[in-house]
Amino acid sequence: MVKAKGQKSMGSYEDIDVAEFKELMKEDNIVILDVRTPGEISSGKIEGALEIDALEPGFKEKIAALDHSKTYLVYCRSGRRSANACGTMSGLGFDNLYNLSGGYNTWSK
Repeated sequence: MVKAKGQKSMGSYEDIDVAEFKELMKEDNIVILDVRTPGEISSGKIEGALEIDALEPGFKEKIAALDHSKTYLVYCRSGRRSANACGTMSGLGFDNLYNLSGGYNTWSK
């Protein structure tokens, strides 16, 4: 379930645009999470992003080990995998999740 802009509820995440993503990057307690493959990352990434490939075996276990108290800004190539990753994270008890709509494709334009 995707929540409406500005709404905070457990078990969901918010889709945001590049401008909102950049604003949130300035806040404290933020982790930028890149869930693309190493091949995709080799063409560029958002500076400072933690890389965990959503297609890799063990993805859920790696995500579960992250600090649940942080706010996560999640992105992939187009926004679909990162939305799925946010759903997985939400199911694991993370509640401060933001998905970059359009993913890195939108970021890099």
